[in-house]
Amino acid sequence: MTVAPERTGEPSAPSARSRELLILAPMSIEAAAARGGAPWARVERFGMGPQRAARAASLTHGIDPGPVLIAGVCGALDPSLRPGDVVLASELRGPTGTTQCADPSVLAGVLRRGGLSVHVGPIASSQRLVVRERRRALHRSGAIAVDMESAWLAAEAKGRPLVTLRVVLDTAERELHWPWHAAIGTAKALRVLRRACALTREWAEALMEREVVLAAPRASCAGVVRAVDTVERLLREHGPPVYVRRQIVHNARVVADLERRGAIFVEELDEVPAGATVIFSAHGVSPAVREQAAERGLDAIDATCPLVAKVHAEARRFAGAGMDVILVGHEGHEEVDGTTGEAPDRIQVIASADEIETLRVEDPERVAYLTQTTLAVDETAGVVDALRDRFPALIGPSSDDICYATQNRQDGVRALASDCDRIVVVGSANSSNSRRLVEVAERAGCPALLVDEPSDLPPSFVAGARRVGITAGASAPERQVQDVVSALAGFGGVTVSERTVTTEDVQFKPPPRRSRRN
Repeated sequence: MTVAPERTGEPSAPSARSRELLILAPMSIEAAAARGGAPWARVERFGMGPQRAARAASLTHGIDPGPVLIAGVCGALDPSLRPGDVVLASELRGPTGTTQCADPSVLAGVLRRGGLSVHVGPIASSQRLVVRERRRALHRSGAIAVDMESAWLAAEAKGRPLVTLRVVLDTAERELHWPWHAAIGTAKALRVLRRACALTREWAEALMEREVVLAAPRASCAGVVRAVDTVERLLREHGPPVYVRRQIVHNARVVADLERRGAIFVEELDEVPAGATVIFSAHGVSPAVREQAAERGLDAIDATCPLVAKVHAEARRFAGAGMDVILVGHEGHEEVDGTTGEAPDRIQVIASADEIETLRVEDPERVAYLTQTTLAVDETAGVVDALRDRFPALIGPSSDDICYATQNRQDGVRALASDCDRIVVVGSANSSNSRRLVEVAERAGCPALLVDEPSDLPPSFVAGARRVGITAGASAPERQVQDVVSALAGFGGVTVSERTVTTEDVQFKPPPRRSRRN
């Protein structure tokens, strides 16, 4: 992967030309299955075993340097694998070394959506059939499957993008030396191999070199970093379990990672043992939740984003002055619930200008507005303008409620939309700010897609796209962005540049610890 200088200008013209896929299969029955599934690809049989595999590497030389797909059967090392499961190699391990494979995440997603059971991990290559103790030893080394060709073929691939797709033929419980097991396993494996090769067409048609343009700033904001750091710090200092009310941030990978390390996410405080430590999420909570925590003697740590806390303070100020407060946001979102809870009798929630006519206020001259921090800036401005048309004396917060990170990431998406063919937004479906980035891109005229993981990316979305923009919502970690870049590199290669609209240096102090009520 190389880094290219920043580019500007008109969007590149999409090209329909994809790079030819070369499928290499060891045995004639494997090659026949591959041809049956992928008649549009070039399929070559090279023979079984390491010597034939090494000689067959000449097939990869002197032709269009597109990706190579090694397709065939394998033996399972991981006990969780079953006959007919598909294994995509993250790396190939042979007696003389290890070869890294092109990232197979996007292909894995295609195969899973096609109904196949897919595993990604290291594949070992052996010079002879692997059974019993040798099989167990290879599994202890970290490999999840074994074949007799791929490592030697990969070593001679001369830098071509390489993907290895193997279908489990036998397992430790059903080894090949049992003829009946071999017959059943072979028939199933070849059926799945044919199906898998057929499903690769969508992936193969998107094979091409691309430019990836990364928006900057992107990914986790200061409030998200502060909240996640709070959970991690408590886990380090006190060990698990650490209870968190609701998702600490709206990102599935972050939540799953913290769960593996001992965090327990609960919907309500009655799920937390009395006297335990609980963390309030970055989205904020209502005073009623704080009171409940105190009544139950919980050691409550408030990881509410300081910018959300600012909106809470404004809600209390306006409501305390006897004003009706209109909160522009999405009903049911944790942030909106927390803000509304500051003055439930004075706050009304609307999501669009269409709802303004339904509002009922005590005094049209004493109306204030607030906004959820993660909304689309341009849409929110339109709603506020419409509110002011109905309530000319409308007042608002002393500074914009939409947070700096939301604004910056939306500005970044607009910059990408001006010269990218497609935009991929990295973030979870329940992340409001991530969904808004998709909307901003599409309003700017560029097709956009929200993906949580690289395997969520349909190859058809980027087929023909020479320049792909990537950004991430404020709740997504940077490593998710890099995983998507790696996945795009896995089917055609990429050069990477960055489009910077501003710089961020905001940091928030860790939240203070609250005292229990005795």
